[in-house]
Amino acid sequence: MKSNASLLYSMFLVVGDFLALVAAFVIAYILRVSLSSRPIAEQVHASTYLEIFLVLLPFWILIFGLLGLYKNFIQEKRFSELGRLLVGSFIGLLFVISYAYAVNKVIFPARLVPAIGFGLAFLFLVMFRSFARWFRTKMFSLGFGITNLLVVGDTQAAQELVEALRNWKKSGYRIVGVVGKNAPQNRGFAGLKTFSTFEKAATKIKADHIHSIVQTELYSSSESNDQILGFAQSHHISYRFIAGNGELFLGKLDVELFRSSLPVVAVHQTALFGWGRVVKRLFDLLLGGLLLIIATPFMLIIAVLMKLSGKGSVFFRQTRLTRFNQEFRVFKFRTQYAKYDGTTPEQAFAMLGKPELAEEYRRNGDYLTRDPRVTPIGRVLRKTSLDELPQLINVVKGDLSLVGPRALIPQELNIYNKRHAILSVKSGLTGLAQVSGRRSISFEERRRLDIYYVQNWSFWLDMTILVKTIRVVLGQRGAV
Repeated sequence: MKSNASLLYSMFLVVGDFLALVAAFVIAYILRVSLSSRPIAEQVHASTYLEIFLVLLPFWILIFGLLGLYKNFIQEKRFSELGRLLVGSFIGLLFVISYAYAVNKVIFPARLVPAIGFGLAFLFLVMFRSFARWFRTKMFSLGFGITNLLVVGDTQAAQELVEALRNWKKSGYRIVGVVGKNAPQNRGFAGLKTFSTFEKAATKIKADHIHSIVQTELYSSSESNDQILGFAQSHHISYRFIAGNGELFLGKLDVELFRSSLPVVAVHQTALFGWGRVVKRLFDLLLGGLLLIIATPFMLIIAVLMKLSGKGSVFFRQTRLTRFNQEFRVFKFRTQYAKYDGTTPEQAFAMLGKPELAEEYRRNGDYLTRDPRVTPIGRVLRKTSLDELPQLINVVKGDLSLVGPRALIPQELNIYNKRHAILSVKSGLTGLAQVSGRRSISFEERRRLDIYYVQNWSFWLDMTILVKTIRVVLGQRGAV
């Protein structure tokens, strides 16, 4: 029997969202009309109000569907789900208001009703979605809604997939077998049924006990690949393929016709192109400009304090790299002694006679607890991240974006793996690596996070990073 867990869960979300919206606008009506003593603008009977909403809410749910709120991929991305719920709630309310205007019919007895309804709708939707996620995990732990998965391939990708899904009580996937020439000897698959060939797996495992097949390597024999796909299609089993060259399929993919006849997959180096770049730049100008105006008085105070505290320039200027290897001069408040300006950490620590500190600095994610290059006032500025404020000038100028990979120093370029990918977008004032634990992740992990951001950019990801940046700064968990 095939698993319909995903479909059932989506239907559960549809029903729950519908009831949450009904509850929100019924309570809004009661609070403003039945419980408030203030006069109302129009007399709208409760039954009429409810009937209209019951007719219009299916279209509201359709809007949620168009926003992807019932697709599998959104169910594990909580912040993205919150953002889409907010947008969907707003668009849905506009739809109701537009309907009332188009048919020239009064729906809301008072202007406060839609405002209260909107707030309650978003609150109830978030609460229901949180409950739904908890309930689904609870069902998994009881053995309900589990998807039986057959993994074909004994590659590194297969091992990572097995490791991620091994605990079926949390993942909702039960691995019924792993197919691969070396799978029986692979320690990463210990405790699982392993088969050296797909034919053996198909013989030992009943087709009705397989809900999904994931193939992690493309065999040299087209017959072998066709056999697996044909088996999945003939038994109505879902089929997925994980490319062996994972880097090839990261970023933005487009399927298009080449020379009007051949379907091809176009792989973009980054998901940030076209209208995405336009939206991101407008957002940088608006928010970056607003933040610069707010920060200017604080920057003046810091500049005066720095001048009074000692010699040297107030600002630190350094040549950095941004999109397409373009060089620019970054602005920051100077936190190091002037003699180290323009040097890499390796060069500066060599000047100090302590080259071993460079390795510790990189190992700690570009951080030292007591960095000998930093001035006393610089320690305060770094701890509070106030040294970064002048970079808002770079954001407004277009050198930087509010969110992006770390801006590279030209001398550092050769030590960065996949630097071509990092430099396919503008560098950022903050980024995914900075908010993921600057002091607790390695130099290599920071680079991997930068690559992930470049290849998986979305506006919602930018919003998530900005919100986390505020939390990091307020928690004084290191400069970002």
